[in-house]
Amino acid sequence: MGFTIAEKILARVSGKDSVRAGDEVMAKPDYVIAYDFPGYTDVYFRQMKEDFGIERVAEPDRFAIFIDHMVPATAPKEEELHIGTRTWCAENNVALYERRGIGHQVAAEVGYAVPGAFVVHFDGHISQLGTFGTLAMGIRRNLLEAFVRERISIKVPQTVRVNLTGTLQKGVMARDVFHHLVRTMGPASCRFQVLEIGGPALSQISTEGLQTITGLAMFTGAVTAIVNPDKERLDYALARARKQLEPVCSDPDASYSAVYEIDLDNLEPLVVIPPTPANSHNLSEFLGLEIHAGYLGSCASGRLDDLRIAAKILEGRQVKPGFQLNIVPTSQEIMAAAGREGLISTLVEAGAFVSSPSCDYCFGRIATMTAKQRAVSTGTLNVRGRMGSPDSEIYLCNAATVAASAIEGALADPRKYL
Repeated sequence: MGFTIAEKILARVSGKDSVRAGDEVMAKPDYVIAYDFPGYTDVYFRQMKEDFGIERVAEPDRFAIFIDHMVPATAPKEEELHIGTRTWCAENNVALYERRGIGHQVAAEVGYAVPGAFVVHFDGHISQLGTFGTLAMGIRRNLLEAFVRERISIKVPQTVRVNLTGTLQKGVMARDVFHHLVRTMGPASCRFQVLEIGGPALSQISTEGLQTITGLAMFTGAVTAIVNPDKERLDYALARARKQLEPVCSDPDASYSAVYEIDLDNLEPLVVIPPTPANSHNLSEFLGLEIHAGYLGSCASGRLDDLRIAAKILEGRQVKPGFQLNIVPTSQEIMAAAGREGLISTLVEAGAFVSSPSCDYCFGRIATMTAKQRAVSTGTLNVRGRMGSPDSEIYLCNAATVAASAIEGALADPRKYL
């Protein structure tokens, strides 16, 4: 019996010839990543000294910190948090990435998405590094263990395999594919397991689209998602990789806890109805519902694919008066590329408000809505209060639907604009 890609990676970092799902191992992460956030990194930094007597991390090259929330700071306490992070990174000689964009995206851009590597973070959206064959897990407060010990204790998870087949139709994006997975498999289908994505239809999904799918894996209950990387993903990752490892793939006879065959032939644009990310429906069921605001951005969906299709729909058209369309590219690198392509000017001329990359629109810091308002969003969540009043509503959808809805001021099918 063969091994999954996750088993192979965890075997290497555990110093073992092989491991199987269910084994308990002591694994040394190749990289330990975090973004500064109150109650997390500031607590880790303090606990290292006060509880463990550790003044410096032993291998600073294995650590990276991102400042991507509360950017720019709007209160002294926020800037104090950032100062504390800058100081800790300088004292520990740890790489700090500030104002470069959303850390999960920037981590790939600056070389932490090493094929075959094991990466840990406290935030589960780091799973999007799995696009490049990196096993990247969000381990929440257990990340402290990675700050104070060389190895962390981990139980090798089982793997759920998803084979994508069929052909994507016009106006259907990777975002719809992911929400279709949740609708078909269920929001707990991969609980505490790795979601491995493959199948012949994978070749139709761009690297950016795959980052969307892998980055949202937690909403299937998965601890992470991963792909056996093809040449396109490897070319991107290896050119930027901070270390060289032998990329690995699952064996043809690897053992999976479940295997799903997901046909994309008849998939149409979807919308996720509040207040849960598990409530996926065909967009056609809700066309015409009045919408007041739109958000195109986040670590899930603010990349060039998303900006291009939004610009294509909005070019020569106008956002409906009174509609607030906020567009936040996922990183500075993406924003600069969009500028060179002329996408930013097209979006601005159509009436969009384009802002510099940060996590602030997504995690609720920029609370734009009041009671009884509705938004379409490519953010990660549609729970109450995520974009302002707990009595407002968030409808998750793809970037094309956000753009089409901004024109009409109502949930709109983007296919008629393409």
